[in-house]
Amino acid sequence: MEGFEKSLEAILQLIGEKKYALVREELLENNEADIAEIIEEVADELGTEKSVILFRMLPKDISAAVFAYLSSDCQVDIVGSITVKELQNIMEEMSFDDMIDALEELPANVVDRILMRTDKETRKLINQFLNYPESSAGSLMTIDYIGLKKEMRVRDALQFIKIHGMDQETVYTCYVMDSQRHLEGIISLRTLVVSESYEVVADLMHEDFISVNVLDDQEEVAQLFKKYDFLALPVVDKENRLVGIITFDDIMDVIEEETTEDIERMAGVFDGTDKEYLDISVFQHIKNRIPWLCLLTVSLMITGAIIAQFEDLMSKVISLVAYMPLLMGTGGNTGTQSATLIIRGMSLGEIELKDVLKVLWKELRISIVIGVILSIINFAKIMIIDREPFLVALTVSVSVVIIVMFAKLIGGLLPMAAKKMKIDPALMATPMISSITDMVSVIVYFLLGTIILGI
Repeated sequence: MEGFEKSLEAILQLIGEKKYALVREELLENNEADIAEIIEEVADELGTEKSVILFRMLPKDISAAVFAYLSSDCQVDIVGSITVKELQNIMEEMSFDDMIDALEELPANVVDRILMRTDKETRKLINQFLNYPESSAGSLMTIDYIGLKKEMRVRDALQFIKIHGMDQETVYTCYVMDSQRHLEGIISLRTLVVSESYEVVADLMHEDFISVNVLDDQEEVAQLFKKYDFLALPVVDKENRLVGIITFDDIMDVIEEETTEDIERMAGVFDGTDKEYLDISVFQHIKNRIPWLCLLTVSLMITGAIIAQFEDLMSKVISLVAYMPLLMGTGGNTGTQSATLIIRGMSLGEIELKDVLKVLWKELRISIVIGVILSIINFAKIMIIDREPFLVALTVSVSVVIIVMFAKLIGGLLPMAAKKMKIDPALMATPMISSITDMVSVIVYFLLGTIILGI
């Protein structure tokens, strides 16, 4: 990382001195991913014009790889500053899945001009890929794979891989098809290498493979990769014809996107884009956050109205007011703990809707133990340190047990209820749980106060 920082600093200085020959030399000392980051840093520091100059310095083969690593905003800036012919050359050098990803981000008029310059077969493929739903397996896949015929002998298969392997996404897993491109099996490069040259592929291939449909959700595909540790996964159409593969590097991006999406939704700030924090405008940040904050404001108004109903109790036992933040905070924290674990479990496929009774029973046992421990601590603190009356300490302590039980059950069951109603469970995390447990805490606390204190 230190070498990258030095290189970036040197490039910025050389650009300032207009020594572009040296800039090119320094730039090419870096790998493609670092070059892309340098171009983006130059765009931030010196403007788009300078970053485009850097990009145009790159050799044809390197520029395609670098373009794939650039952010969508930077790609659009560069596309607007180079000719369609230059862009077409870049697209031709890129792998098919990277090209599709780039085309999805480009303006429609630019995509149309690129498609006009491509051959009929490639144009048909591109249009097919661009029409897959955004979050489907079809939108992630690439057509760069090794396809073998089952009647091939091992020596012929290895020769085929030797000729075509350099242009493919992966050669470690090969896909065996019939004449109609129906997927019939898979075979690893390892198996081919250690087998006798005269053996037939059909006798060596595995027929108990796992595949996904082009319309399957990308989150389901990610679950398969995590469960089986795949390096690549075949994608078939409804007639079981092989149309592409999804590789591990592509699914890693999906896992990052899904994780980010869940975190944002749990905090009530989901924006539905892959832009970085600093690239999102102030207005967009406000738009993303204000709906949840308005909803929480309403819930707090309801909580305030509930508190107002117990003014008489609070006026007679002022000390009860001092413990309200403690109880509301305890409820919110314990409920969020349960919700976070349940949402994660559902996200990883560890918890299903059929497990609702198991979750209920486990959270009930956990809540009783935690509630009793917290109530003992609070009872001792109120009696010994605060020196409040016994009945006040009893009210707070019993309230803690009941509130923790309610909060744990709410936190455990709400995400599962959301999934049952086809709502993202992540929406039931911190803001929603806290709002509900606040209301429950106030009601439980003051009702117990009324009963125990006899007011």
